Amino acid sequence: MSNAVCWFEIYVADMNRAQSFYETVLGISLSPIGNPETADLAMLAFPSDDEQYGSSGALVHYEGCQTGGNSTVVYFACDDCSVEESRVEAAGGKVERSKMSIGEYGFVSLVFDTEGNQIGLYSQS
Repeated sequence: MSNAVCWFEIYVADMNRAQSFYETVLGISLSPIGNPETADLAMLAFPSDDEQYGSSGALVHYEGCQTGGNSTVVYFACDDCSVEESRVEAAGGKVERSKMSIGEYGFVSLVFDTEGNQIGLYSQS
């Protein structure tokens, strides 16, 4: 049986602004995913390793698709979510809920990206 989550997409209005936010906050580089059939669709993939636990996904810009205001929260794994949280506002986002304990399961921070999407930052410590 595979993991329940196999992919995620975060829809964005401004790809450059969103790319800068995620690369700054998470300390990663996003990679373009080519789609020659659709000129009005742009995708940037998050780093992934098929040998590791978890799933990957992409930022997606699609003309006419509304962003923000959804009920999906994607959690990004961190060593200490307060580190990534500390980068959010400088990258143009907003901290909704600072690092908080979720008991024996670790800690989370809830933040909004530059496109109005709420995301979670998760760590064991």
